[in-house]
Amino acid sequence: MHSLSSKADHHPDPLKDRRAGILLHITSLPSRWENGDMGPQAYHFIDFLADSDISVWQTLPLGPTHEDRSPYNCFSAMAGNTQLISIDALIDAGWLTSSEVEQQLASDTPPQQRRQQLLKKAFHSFHQKADAATHSLLTDFINDEKHWLTDYALFWAIKQKNHGRSWIEWPTSLRDRNPSALLDLRHELHNQIEQIQFEQFIFFSQWRSLKQYANNKGILLFGDIPIFVSHDSADVWVHRECFELNNKGEPDIVAGVPPDYFSETGQRWGNPHYRWDFMEKNGFSWWIERITTQLRLYDIIRIDHFRGFEAYWSIPAREETAINGHWVKAPGQALFKKLLQHFGTLPFIAEDLGVITSEVEALRKEFKLPGMKILQFAFDSDANNPYLPHNHEIDSAVYSGTHDNNTTCGWYNALPKQQQQHIQEYLGFPKEAMPWSIIRSALASVAKLAIIPMQDILMLDEKHRMNTPGTCEGNWNWRFHWEQLDNNTPKRLKKMIEIYNRNTKIK
Repeated sequence: MHSLSSKADHHPDPLKDRRAGILLHITSLPSRWENGDMGPQAYHFIDFLADSDISVWQTLPLGPTHEDRSPYNCFSAMAGNTQLISIDALIDAGWLTSSEVEQQLASDTPPQQRRQQLLKKAFHSFHQKADAATHSLLTDFINDEKHWLTDYALFWAIKQKNHGRSWIEWPTSLRDRNPSALLDLRHELHNQIEQIQFEQFIFFSQWRSLKQYANNKGILLFGDIPIFVSHDSADVWVHRECFELNNKGEPDIVAGVPPDYFSETGQRWGNPHYRWDFMEKNGFSWWIERITTQLRLYDIIRIDHFRGFEAYWSIPAREETAINGHWVKAPGQALFKKLLQHFGTLPFIAEDLGVITSEVEALRKEFKLPGMKILQFAFDSDANNPYLPHNHEIDSAVYSGTHDNNTTCGWYNALPKQQQQHIQEYLGFPKEAMPWSIIRSALASVAKLAIIPMQDILMLDEKHRMNTPGTCEGNWNWRFHWEQLDNNTPKRLKKMIEIYNRNTKIK
């Protein structure tokens, strides 16, 4: 296993060349478990990408999720989701036996708990069997990541002790982080805290190995950072001074977006807003720590809801909808200036979808951040639509669709015949079946980066979409199977990528 103590190699400008990528979250990989993970199928997927001359793998955020399983609603902005840990890799490491795993798979234990019980066995085995050098790797990891790991492990241990309740429902001494009360619990929950630290060590070690394998195959890993964090998270509990909260730890204002074409009442997300004035005076230290952690995971990062760095929609927490909010300016320029000064380069893609003002556009361009172009948004107006391929810019990332969209086949099939006819005419009445004509259009775009969701590669319909915004049921569960993939697909992709000069591989 690898320690995270040494930073993974980074490339000066991973966005300078034309590339093609596939969007597939780790949970969507095939697996004998309840979700995909960092096991053999992840490596097999990288081999598929390499065989297809795909040089970017985009995933969704990797944090520990709430019960809704949304990767945009996590208990930590720094920690990894232990449900993504590969049990097979723990067998290979000698911390589990095949019989232990098979016994757990055959048990009546709820699916989400099976992996957790095996991780406890692996931790016990690790202490018994690991040599001094491997123990040293764990110690180094805990020391190197203590700026977030110490508090996260305590947070998670206390949450388990309190039956999963939100931190604002904990006893007041714990809610308000009374030093004496926390010290007592560090002693009481010592074993649980060590278990949690071990699990994070395993997560980051496995991810580092996966990233190294991908990079060695010429493939960049492309991640995603939600702009906001969950109120019930270690970050908010530990850094209350960074968030707009009252003396009980509750938000007086929450995040969301105003009413628009898609929703008459807007979207009330409920995340607490940042105290940007405090963060700026503090040198944006929390953001620097967050980006540092993410740059060890990824070569490229998508910044979700980029427009919120210029101005954010502030909604009174008592409101049930987003209607009665208002815009508040944010110090995005100061933040990105500080990040650029600290990191030297910002390998970011700005998620600039929706109603974008000239101020937001100016902020994006000032820091030379590519924006996003979605082909499913291109055909609902006139020839000036910025998402149409002939209007694309080189410094952008083109998508057939994203995790929040329908699959391209599902989208196209739901359109009126007249609009379908318009799309066919724009594309030159292609002989290729949908969605391959849209995939070809994305690859042919002048945009430096072209990303295709795996559902489109597999030609799947609306039953296979990942997420439907504004709904709470049935999301984030989609999985694919290798049997769905045509054997000729890698060859087909490789040819198209060659034609449109996207066969760049990292050196």
